[in-house]
Amino acid sequence: MDSRIHVLDSNLINQIAAGEVVERPASALKELLENALDAQATQIDIEIERGGIKRIVVSDNGQGMGEADVALALERHATSKITSLDDLMQVRSMGFRGEALPSIASVSRFNLTSRNATDDHGWHIRCQGGDTVAAPEPAAHNPGTRVEVESLFFNTPVRRKFLRKDTTEFRYLDEVVRRLALSRFDCGFSLQHNGRKVHDLKPAPSESLQDRRVSLLFGKDFLAASLRFNTQAARLQLWGWLGLPTFSRSQRDMQYFFVNGRMVKDKTVAHAIRQAYADVLYHGRHPAFVLYLQIDPAEVDVNVHPSKHEVRFRDGRSVHDFVLRSLKEVLAKTQAGNVESGLPQRASIAAAPSYGHGQQQSVPLQVNEHMQAYKALHGDAVGDATTEPGGSQLNRSAAVEEGQAPPLGYALAQLHGVYVLAQNEKGLVLVDMHAAHERITYEGLKQTLAQQTQAAQPLLVPITLIVTEAEVRLLEEHSELFRELGFDIESMGSDTLVLRSVPELLQKADLADLIRDVLSDLAEHGKSTRMEERINELLSTMACHGSIRANRQLTLEEMNGLLREMETTERSGQCNHGRPTWIQLSMEDLDKWFMRGR
Repeated sequence: MDSRIHVLDSNLINQIAAGEVVERPASALKELLENALDAQATQIDIEIERGGIKRIVVSDNGQGMGEADVALALERHATSKITSLDDLMQVRSMGFRGEALPSIASVSRFNLTSRNATDDHGWHIRCQGGDTVAAPEPAAHNPGTRVEVESLFFNTPVRRKFLRKDTTEFRYLDEVVRRLALSRFDCGFSLQHNGRKVHDLKPAPSESLQDRRVSLLFGKDFLAASLRFNTQAARLQLWGWLGLPTFSRSQRDMQYFFVNGRMVKDKTVAHAIRQAYADVLYHGRHPAFVLYLQIDPAEVDVNVHPSKHEVRFRDGRSVHDFVLRSLKEVLAKTQAGNVESGLPQRASIAAAPSYGHGQQQSVPLQVNEHMQAYKALHGDAVGDATTEPGGSQLNRSAAVEEGQAPPLGYALAQLHGVYVLAQNEKGLVLVDMHAAHERITYEGLKQTLAQQTQAAQPLLVPITLIVTEAEVRLLEEHSELFRELGFDIESMGSDTLVLRSVPELLQKADLADLIRDVLSDLAEHGKSTRMEERINELLSTMACHGSIRANRQLTLEEMNGLLREMETTERSGQCNHGRPTWIQLSMEDLDKWFMRGR
């Protein structure tokens, strides 16, 4: 090997850049689609052959280019999207490096045809493996741009052999289209693979059309089991579709987060989302969501990774707190009856994971005390279930028909000591009485604890922790936080902490590991909820043991009291473990099952 320093050939430079930009056909498609969106296209048509290995064609109706721009488009670091360092510090476009087209062209047989609105014809240029065949030539073309990428990696066979099967490569391509179709509702997208139409997505300027696009991409079940929201604070806006905890996934395959229209993965945001779902999601399951964060471009750096999949926030702590607070507020509103059940379709019910109930002993039920207030509110519609069950049933049915019933309606009966059956305006409601009462009890315990000062329990033998100097400084910076939580902990030297007292509820926890985990969170995110999570785990266990058990026989009044509490309790759509507490079966569902009207 020649050890002398020399300047690399321009074509080799482009091929090295292609290694960063064009990992596979999907990478090339992403760059081409981002260029089309930056050109303000409102319709993009994509044709794929053999998973993109044989051919990728992207046609758009964007601004297009004239002769001079077409010639420069294949020059490395030539771009119309930034002109100065200030532009780079507040990027508003999808692409901006000026490497995409020359990198793609260096490893393919490349054709570009484009026309701007002021010219009476377009311009065409060809490139084969980085060698431009000729100067731009006049060509008939509608306003906009068409790019053809054929025989990807034909001149780099080593890289070509690392590609997967056509079907696998197409899945990556399809995911790129999905992401960008979600990022830009103002643009229509069509996708064909080997001549077969896969997507035909029209522009979606209204909320109803946006809902339709999400439904087409993810299915009706996701749309039915998600909460659409929009919240703002200061210079931040967060909106989108937040999947109900009961619509959880075994993988993180339905998680889309966009910052200023660009899909990204960010540890700060991911941590905030996990915390928001921590109290409502079943262990080992993952939430589904499509979320959009709007932030001043000057407050976020998108130039930290060649593929632009990662970002860095100037004030990550504020973003973390805003996302966490916003999502927790949305999830807190999931009272039973306030939103649709998380399992709206018959197929979803059948596919729901079975976590089991277990055979549990009866314990006293604590809902009778609410019944007097309930009777006062609903009057004769409640009736006396013990003395006049027939009359009470008729009164409740009449109230339902007149549209006066509460969201979860009125109890009809109890099934096998496990489920409560109720009738509301839509049809039949099924309630898992233990799961529902567990959430009610749990939320009540949390509220009671929040209104009290955390009592500290002195340790008989203080615990000594050997830590780093940075962790000692963190403790000193957040000493007030630890005191508020009931911890008496102080530094002894540059690498030692001494724990003298802890909150009563945490005295049996692994305190050394807990303190270290909290300090790690503070270093990474500026805050920690681990202590709250540990306390909530204990309260959840207490709620589980203190709630209605299976085989506990309830009166109609007790069942109705449970329904009313569900309607006013935050997060009562799911139990503490993430299982649904209720499902709705509409009259249409029941009619289909019994083939009425056919």
